Amino acid sequence: MARFAVFAAGAAAALVAGLVAIAPSASAAGESAAFSQDSNWGSGYQGKYTITAGTTALAGWKLEFDLAGATMGSFWDASLVSSGNHHTFTNRDYNGNVGAGASTSFGFLVSGSAVPTNCKLNGVPCGGGSNPTTTTSTTTTTTGPTTTTTSDVPPTPGSARVAPYIDITMPTPSLVDVANATGQKHFTLAFALGSSAGCDPAWGGTVPLNDSRIVNDAKALKAQGGSVIVATGGAMGPYLEHVCSTADALYNAYVKVLDAVGSNSIDVDVEATIPQSIVNTALKRLQDTRGTTVSYTMRIQGQDYGMDPYSVDVLKDAAAKGVTVLVNPMLMNFGYTGNWGDAMVAASNATLGQMRAIWPSKTDAQLKALLGLTPMIGRNDTGPTTTQDDARKVVDYAKANHVGRIAFWSAGRDKGCPGGGVSPTCSGISQATWEFTNLFKSYTG
Repeated sequence: MARFAVFAAGAAAALVAGLVAIAPSASAAGESAAFSQDSNWGSGYQGKYTITAGTTALAGWKLEFDLAGATMGSFWDASLVSSGNHHTFTNRDYNGNVGAGASTSFGFLVSGSAVPTNCKLNGVPCGGGSNPTTTTSTTTTTTGPTTTTTSDVPPTPGSARVAPYIDITMPTPSLVDVANATGQKHFTLAFALGSSAGCDPAWGGTVPLNDSRIVNDAKALKAQGGSVIVATGGAMGPYLEHVCSTADALYNAYVKVLDAVGSNSIDVDVEATIPQSIVNTALKRLQDTRGTTVSYTMRIQGQDYGMDPYSVDVLKDAAAKGVTVLVNPMLMNFGYTGNWGDAMVAASNATLGQMRAIWPSKTDAQLKALLGLTPMIGRNDTGPTTTQDDARKVVDYAKANHVGRIAFWSAGRDKGCPGGGVSPTCSGISQATWEFTNLFKSYTG
């Protein structure tokens, strides 16, 4: 949750009575709003409303609904006024004008299973989608402060199913360059590290968080409907997780880096030991206070073994502390036999088996929704080469199992340089520019 403002107003009262049965309908102009769930993890879900203009363009919109028995969390691409269980969303400056027949959307996180009821778009019942048509409520009076909030939180991986890594410390390619060339609009920014000042995050440990190139690039991507995940850790230090000595200090560092680029999704890339109790305590606080999406990117020990024992221990601690985690095995740089594409699939299945032991109460579908997959395209550091056919096997596995996210290292390497070896700026194999990005972006969940 980036910039937000809260304004307390006086007491608000709402009076609702009896049984209401309303068939959704739009105004004479035909605008409508459709509700959907992008993801559901049992104790909550990510919701979305898609607003579609009718025969007349919209110069602004207001969508309101009741949400009884559940708690509204983070949201994005809208401003929110809440009074008790009644929530009113209005457009932001960049998505208020909707052309005739065109659509826009906003999203939000909900803690609980209740879905919106009594939806109205610009004062009339919402039409279309899966909005409930019948709602029941008793006469109630709710008194309390009215809260107005503006959020810059982008979509979380429930909608950003594909989020390639990009080394944000490198000037090219920019996020917008990749988006314009491919249509891929969600990325993982690598890496936010500790700086010379210690527990004070910087990109790559040296580039200031408010660097205008990076911040403006992220803002321009968001204006196109994109989003970013912030990655910490990685192969190089200093880790924020090492230099921030307390959970509170680490939490504050996480907040600072998320806010710098308007993100509410963090990825902790564990390639060295970390103070796991401190880290998971800070991550739990992020989820409790901001609804932050958390992923752990973990090392693979072998195609049949899955993650190394230390990675499993980190996840066990996360589970014990109640952190909801997307598990993202690094499908790269591990020993294997046979076909490399098959080995990456085998490592994915082995990781899923380890997740079953860590979260025994979750169903297979729930666990798969918490699984990420991240290969290294082209030549890997330790010998394997991920070809286009190998990458297709990973994408096909994702499609068959409806995993939570797929990614790759990295967007900056997505161009050919046959025989070029391992390079940060090309794949080392023969390929078309952006071939892997275009291949991976076909995944929709």
